Amino acid sequence: MTPRERVAAEIAERTGITEAMIERLVHAFYAKVRADEMLAPVFNARIQDWEPHLAQMCAFWSSVALMTGRYHGTPMAKHMPLPVDAAHFDRWLALFEQTAHEICPPEAEAHFVACARRIAASLELGVANANGAMLGVGERFRRQQEGAMP
Repeated sequence: MTPRERVAAEIAERTGITEAMIERLVHAFYAKVRADEMLAPVFNARIQDWEPHLAQMCAFWSSVALMTGRYHGTPMAKHMPLPVDAAHFDRWLALFEQTAHEICPPEAEAHFVACARRIAASLELGVANANGAMLGVGERFRRQQEGAMP
């Protein structure tokens, strides 16, 4: 067993997370995203064929949650140009946390949610930076609303 396989097995043993659970979580979560008033337009403008995206997200969450190394991509580069801000990340997290609560036992839910919070914070910093905003500790990225005073 490789060191990576040992780590994945330890996390799976501790949390109960399996590849099948990851697949259920990813599919249920993105079903909510696709129906969400705020998030659906962002995703639907960029994803025409959802099956490859869902497969990629299963690999991503396998890599994040179980440290399997299945995902090979550049999530920051893909998210930096998106027209999103703190409100989008908050909504993404709310839907993710709700889905994890519905699908996962408590140990797995806690592990997934902790990972999701770190990912959301990191991506929000990247999006802010790509838009010329340097966030301080505790600051959030908010886009100027059309017609709003600066």
